[in-house]
Amino acid sequence: MSVVLNFLSLYLIPLVVFLVPLYAILKKVPIYTTFTDGAKEGFSTAIMIIPYLTAMLCAIGMFRASGAMDWLVSLLDPITSIVGLPGEVLPMGIMRSLSGGGAQGLCADLLEQFGTQSQIGRIASVAFGSTETTFYVLAVYFGAVGITNARQSAIAGIGGDLFSLIMAAVVVNMMWGY
Repeated sequence: MSVVLNFLSLYLIPLVVFLVPLYAILKKVPIYTTFTDGAKEGFSTAIMIIPYLTAMLCAIGMFRASGAMDWLVSLLDPITSIVGLPGEVLPMGIMRSLSGGGAQGLCADLLEQFGTQSQIGRIASVAFGSTETTFYVLAVYFGAVGITNARQSAIAGIGGDLFSLIMAAVVVNMMWGY
């Protein structure tokens, strides 16, 4: 099995890069025109989502600068400690729903402060890989297609993030003890 995976990892991307244009040529698709039309559409989409992205980034900045993040962490810490989720991981878990880059920075800080083999480092790493940037997705992708009522999606996304964060703590604590 590892031989097959090694083969695929080495040759699959170059194969796709070769086969897609070959298929387009065989189907007589005007490759350059199609490519430039797609790039033009991507540029218009990028322009269209700028207000949503700007609003989201401003909201994240206000959330952190106002002290609301610290208040929310102190409020949730007694509850999350029941499932073995340390309070130190909570800011990264909250930020992950808002911004992937911000969460990555907080995760890197946790790994530097506590170490990669610590319980906090393991929980932060698993949680980082298990949760989604829910509000980024809502702002960018929903904004790109013009969806303005994202209430149910936001609730489902936050619920999924919360469940993933708790399960990251539960699974890491089961595997490495607490």
